[in-house]
Amino acid sequence: MARVHHRPEWFRSRGLSDSGKVSFIELFFDLIFVFAVTQLSHSLLENFTWTGALHTAMLTMAVWWAWNYTTWVINWLSPDALPVRIMLFSLMLIGLIMSTSIPEAFGHAGLYFGIAYAAFQIGRTAFAVWALGHGAPVNRINLVRILCWLILSGVFWIAGGTQEDEVRLLLWGVALFIDYLAPSLGFWVPRIGRSTAEDWAVEGAHMAERAGLFIIIALGESILVTGATFGGLERNMETVLAFLVSFAGTVSLWWIYFETTSRIGHHYIVNSSVPGQLARAAYTYTHLLLAASIVLSAVADELLLAHPAGHMETGAALVILGSPALYLLSNMIFIRIVSRTFAVPHATGLAALAVLALFARELTPLALSAAAVFVLVAVAVWGSRFSSRLCTLAPERHH
Repeated sequence: MARVHHRPEWFRSRGLSDSGKVSFIELFFDLIFVFAVTQLSHSLLENFTWTGALHTAMLTMAVWWAWNYTTWVINWLSPDALPVRIMLFSLMLIGLIMSTSIPEAFGHAGLYFGIAYAAFQIGRTAFAVWALGHGAPVNRINLVRILCWLILSGVFWIAGGTQEDEVRLLLWGVALFIDYLAPSLGFWVPRIGRSTAEDWAVEGAHMAERAGLFIIIALGESILVTGATFGGLERNMETVLAFLVSFAGTVSLWWIYFETTSRIGHHYIVNSSVPGQLARAAYTYTHLLLAASIVLSAVADELLLAHPAGHMETGAALVILGSPALYLLSNMIFIRIVSRTFAVPHATGLAALAVLALFARELTPLALSAAAVFVLVAVAVWGSRFSSRLCTLAPERHH
């Protein structure tokens, strides 16, 4: 068998001032996930039940996992290399098929979604194994381990697509369990062992910036929902106020993440002696919760704009308060993981939302949403000062 040689031009340069910079093709690639997030929020709105919520949660986990694993691969491979670009274009095509299948993933499009998701994950990882050749043995063996786990979960994704109802739900649940369990086990494979945090040499600045861009993708859905829904409404005092509250809520979500969470995360992962450990624990898992909470936020915005002064339904109250609560909790967990610090502003915001929940049924959707946004704005302002103090720590090597 011919020897596969190391291809240095395919790899990102380490230690350069712009080595963490996100390329234009990565931004282009992200457009597929803009569409996917839109599909997720619309699917939940069209099936606003506990079953619909479960389906959306599972599909959100799959979409995030596909994007996240690709981010890890592009952390090592240079998107400027032509074969890597072709790989990304191919993933975009497969991802478009996957995204178009989301609304009927638990219906007639289940097999399309299962095959597209498995092909996306397995194909990208197999390409990375081949691209790394023999020049990066540690990363290559790590990706071989990942490929084994993705093939295993892919069997359940495809098998689930051939089944219906509860059987599909069960098989896809097993597939997600395999996908999300694997990193915590170091992708252990018989005979070749498991990976350790020290094995994952990542560019911390690139990982932090890519995670932030996915948050922008998710927040973009809230902007699209707010604009599109308001555009079709009659202009009156209630709809205009609902529009302003929705917009203010999206801005406050941006402010909380980028002025507090992202700033803290970037500071600690860049100065970490084991960036792979932080990347796996903080960016891989907690950003799923952040993305899910923003999808819920988009749903809450559409419910608010549709019925700003209507009777408060239990489901609407849960989404209006649940989305900011999950968002604050996710940011709080992230900050705890990366800095080992208790985020007092976020905890206080959660307590305030809990108090609001006691009066939720007595308020209109507009009043409840406005109160929740007021809490988010307060956390955003307080959080900015909190992160400024935390990031003035000496840039020592954190563990």
